Amino acid sequence: MSRISVIVPVLNEEDTLAGSLARLRAALRDGDELIVVDGGSSDSSMDIARQLADTVLASEQGRSIQMNTGAVCASGVWLWFVHADTVLDSRHRDALNGVASTAVWGRFDVRLSRPRPLFRVIALMMNWRSRVTGIATGDQALFVRRDVFREQGGFPEQPLMEDIALSRRLRALARPVCLRTPLTTSSRRWEANGPWRTIWLMWSLRFRYWRGASPESLHRDYYGGDAR
Repeated sequence: MSRISVIVPVLNEEDTLAGSLARLRAALRDGDELIVVDGGSSDSSMDIARQLADTVLASEQGRSIQMNTGAVCASGVWLWFVHADTVLDSRHRDALNGVASTAVWGRFDVRLSRPRPLFRVIALMMNWRSRVTGIATGDQALFVRRDVFREQGGFPEQPLMEDIALSRRLRALARPVCLRTPLTTSSRRWEANGPWRTIWLMWSLRFRYWRGASPESLHRDYYGGDAR
């Protein structure tokens, strides 16, 4: 596997950022780079990032904007987009090392951080759906060749569903590599809003997006008063 640039979009993640970046740092190999892009945090996220990342950037708020900003200065052959609340280790970097040089893009399986039986089923369905549709979400730590990412124009700078939009473009080039080593992603939204309510919300938003609803209206319904 060639040199990897990990890009982490951040907004007010001081409670967990030090731990997640430290694990990322430990998982990477010599020559890899860790890039953190802050979207205007009002807490100490940037100070924490400066202690652990190779590069820390500031950008306008918005996950797609932040990830595109990081990609501009990335030098790796592969870009690996990892959310700040994702837990991974050297096994995931090793799995990337085994990806064929002819691959274009891919993602990881996920599991939710809270070990509830229902959450295990939800993660299983997320992974199955992604394999069937060839669509990846941000929680699955999407990775893509840097030259392909730039040829495709990066993430569409929209407030929601940017991962699905990019996946559709990339799927037209090649099916994703689906790595089975599971990442752990935070279950905080599932717990805060309730699993069944969250399942309904996720599916309804994706259906509306498929039907042509604007990402701005979907963002309002997903986050409510939360600006993230």
